[in-house]
Amino acid sequence: MEEEEVILLDYWPSPFGSTVRIALAEKGTNYIHKLEDLSSKSPLLLEMNPVHLKVPVLVHKGKPICESDIIIQYIDEVWKNNFSLLPSDPYQRAKARFLVDFINKKVHESSVKIWMGANEEQEKGKEELIEWSKILEEELGDKLYFGGDVFGFVDITLVPFYNWFIVFKTIANFYIIETECPKLVMWGERCLNRHSVSKSLPTKDQVYQAYLEFKKGWTHGQ
Repeated sequence: MEEEEVILLDYWPSPFGSTVRIALAEKGTNYIHKLEDLSSKSPLLLEMNPVHLKVPVLVHKGKPICESDIIIQYIDEVWKNNFSLLPSDPYQRAKARFLVDFINKKVHESSVKIWMGANEEQEKGKEELIEWSKILEEELGDKLYFGGDVFGFVDITLVPFYNWFIVFKTIANFYIIETECPKLVMWGERCLNRHSVSKSLPTKDQVYQAYLEFKKGWTHGQ
């Protein structure tokens, strides 16, 4: 492993892996992309993340950085490129970190209920996701992005889940976000048209295929 080498250990359907790919694309950072088979984790992953054994993991100069939000902040600090993914103001930076934590916990947990759940659990996930989306829309307001005119940390974290929302229309009849949260939908489409996002996210067809494969494996495992 060369000293300056950058490696991303990743699983392509993962929204957390997607956030790191977007951040690296925004910064123009070259890296080696190594996809993991989570049913048979590589020796490198076991070595680099022995605590959680999870992706994504960024390996820089032979040293691992784990957890997507921590990785994004590391990327922002190491590859400055005359712009920052986090606000410069300390309060706004703290607020962005709070929103990212909210997305990674609340939005992710409710999305998993829709992805994995059946009947009542799936409906509960939909109700929660509507509630969280309304909170996020209120926070977004009339701004282009959550940080104002600048695409940044919160946008990078949320847009992979928005990509899932599109597929939830097919698998869970989840359309209400379009009528309940029109500004959030406009924000999502704006982000999806951004080159760093479009090149980093799986297509909706790929996400749907991943869902079918997951459901097939989950059903066979019962």
